[in-house]
Amino acid sequence: MLRVRALSKRYGGSRPRTVFTGVDLEISGGDYVAVMGESGSGKSTLLNLVAGLDRPDSGSIVLDQIELTRLDDDALTLLRRERMGFVFQAFHILPYLSVAQNVALPLSLLGVDHDEARRRVEAMLADVGLGERGASPPSELSGGELQRVAIARALVHGPRLVLADEPTGNLDAESAGQVLDLLRGQVKTHGAAGILVTHSPVAAATCDRTLMLTQRGLSEIAQR
Repeated sequence: MLRVRALSKRYGGSRPRTVFTGVDLEISGGDYVAVMGESGSGKSTLLNLVAGLDRPDSGSIVLDQIELTRLDDDALTLLRRERMGFVFQAFHILPYLSVAQNVALPLSLLGVDHDEARRRVEAMLADVGLGERGASPPSELSGGELQRVAIARALVHGPRLVLADEPTGNLDAESAGQVLDLLRGQVKTHGAAGILVTHSPVAAATCDRTLMLTQRGLSEIAQR
């Protein structure tokens, strides 16, 4: 589903820096992969490249046989909207919308019929354990519940690729564990390819495999 080949990224300016070179990665549907690395190793940069939010200096990124590096900005925006879902450390929940309206945003952008969108939102909220909270304002939810809303929003449109960047960074240990289990379960249930960027070995252990990112690329590390 996702194939990355010989990916390299450098930043210029007065002090040019190579973030990484020679990154290779393959992920199939239902495969959930953790990417770890030291601070500044380029984990979030890699995620931004895979999402088409930034451009590599060399290499290729292919999602569902579509070469991202050959697309213009408008085509990348449409591809992200249709085929990707995002979960971030900051929940990015809009405070002036209800829980259900937040989850429905990707469907609205895709022009999904109102009744169909409502059905999908209700089903997703039930899947993440918030079936009774659709009408609630986000201010009434805990941090863990808000991240559940973010997961529902990321998956409601059936993305092919789910990208999660430190999704438990703002949560206590109990809520983090619940969110990690939920995220893994939802990726598996929906058959999406998933990438979890994390500094936490505990979070990485919930994935099928763990990769270490350095300036020389990705290498797999053994799961305990």
